[in-house]
Amino acid sequence: MHRKGRHFAVGEIQMVAMSLPKEMIEAGSVLLKSLDDRGIQPDAAFWFFFGDINQWKLVISEINLGVEGPRQIYKKIQETISARQGELGELSLDDVTLAKPDSPIVSLLRQAFRTAPGVSGVRFTNNVVNGTVIEDAYIYRIV
Repeated sequence: MHRKGRHFAVGEIQMVAMSLPKEMIEAGSVLLKSLDDRGIQPDAAFWFFFGDINQWKLVISEINLGVEGPRQIYKKIQETISARQGELGELSLDDVTLAKPDSPIVSLLRQAFRTAPGVSGVRFTNNVVNGTVIEDAYIYRIV
């Protein structure tokens, strides 16, 4: 995934803020709609910037993760990516991470934000939720 960095000097420490390219936002939306069409229908889907690894990940929260297990859900996501590769550009399975609906990251965002069941597009930047800093997120769905 292409990432554009902006460098900010903070004292003697240099931080890099990575922007999420428009193409990846669109690819995430196409992937989510495709998963919905296949009957997977995640409870939550959002891009999240993980500052500790300086990387964006498309987080998909699926209730069946506990039933089917992550391997089966990842397989379905990979099949969807392969089938829609022309529309998804550079999006790959490496950009996706699964989370249970009660995982800390999903629960944290759910406390601050809810969407309708469809596919939304809301930027959630530089916010604090229950003492946790959310550097940046792009939310498609949190129900």
